[in-house]
Amino acid sequence: MKPIAYMVGLSLTIWIGLAAIVDARTRVDILFGMLGPLIAVTGTWLLATWAEKEHPDQLTGLMAAGFILKMIFFAGYVAVMLRVLQRQSVPFVVSFTCYFIGLYLMEALYLKRLFSERSR
Repeated sequence: MKPIAYMVGLSLTIWIGLAAIVDARTRVDILFGMLGPLIAVTGTWLLATWAEKEHPDQLTGLMAAGFILKMIFFAGYVAVMLRVLQRQSVPFVVSFTCYFIGLYLMEALYLKRLFSERSR
């Protein structure tokens, strides 16, 4: 659970810092840009740690299925944010992209550590 706390804590810290220097609408757009990737990496981390402990032989299959589900989730999420909720595209997309890259990098490093601990 520590990795989730670190990812959430870092994401919120960055958002609070940015929120202090932008207008209210942009603040919300940045928040929504953060939430999608944060939800996805949190779900992936929970699934991976559970599978690693309970069903390590099925981990690869679950991660592949999770990848497909995340592609569908992200397509829907971005469409809803930009078309339905009509978020400002530039702040949302920049925020989404930065959080996506940063959070998935963190998750990859945590997964690497988790799997290297398992192999010992």
